[in-house]
Amino acid sequence: MKTISIKNSNQQYTVGKIVCVGRNYAEHAKELGNEIPEKPVIFLKPASALIHSREKIIHPTFSKDMHHEVELVLLIGKTVKDANKNEAEDAIKGYGVGLDMTLRDIQNELRKKGNPWTIAKSFDTSAVVSDFVRKSDYSLTLDEEISLSVNGQVRQKEKLNKMLFHPAEIVEYISSLMTLEEGDLVYTGTPAGVGKVEVGDKLVGKIDGVGELEVVVGQ
Repeated sequence: MKTISIKNSNQQYTVGKIVCVGRNYAEHAKELGNEIPEKPVIFLKPASALIHSREKIIHPTFSKDMHHEVELVLLIGKTVKDANKNEAEDAIKGYGVGLDMTLRDIQNELRKKGNPWTIAKSFDTSAVVSDFVRKSDYSLTLDEEISLSVNGQVRQKEKLNKMLFHPAEIVEYISSLMTLEEGDLVYTGTPAGVGKVEVGDKLVGKIDGVGELEVVVGQ
């Protein structure tokens, strides 16, 4: 079982499912040649994919093009189904920084065939996460900057307010499709600037006021 920790607390949550949003920043959708969605694009990662800051991302041998995607991650603190906007906001317990590692070559092959992205998104170590800050300890304004550097070079940098769908909207929408439970994580999408990483690269993801993660790509 995978768990996540809360800053300045002994509290831990057992992670159930990881629900991810794709194409939630217009410029990222454009850079991959995708249409800007009218509703959140939803996919899942298993909890077994999760690792923490300072652990190692393992580059799968069956891919030659693994990309970084830095994201704001929401921790769900209570069970919700068919939530309204207020109930969705109330279900968010905390915020963290995450990486949605993606096998772009595999994803592109799957898309061409009309197949699900699962293989490209759900491999071991494909979901990285920092410790979480409780919402009661930090009030997210969406003016925060999210960034990702590789070997000290900034590749992704954007304000959270550039998200097409904001956190409570995302939770509200997901809860209309499936029940969200305590300990579930929601990855809210990545800004433009995604790119390839190699074995030995050091990745640092940050969100102002929320936290930071650091990982190395191994084999």
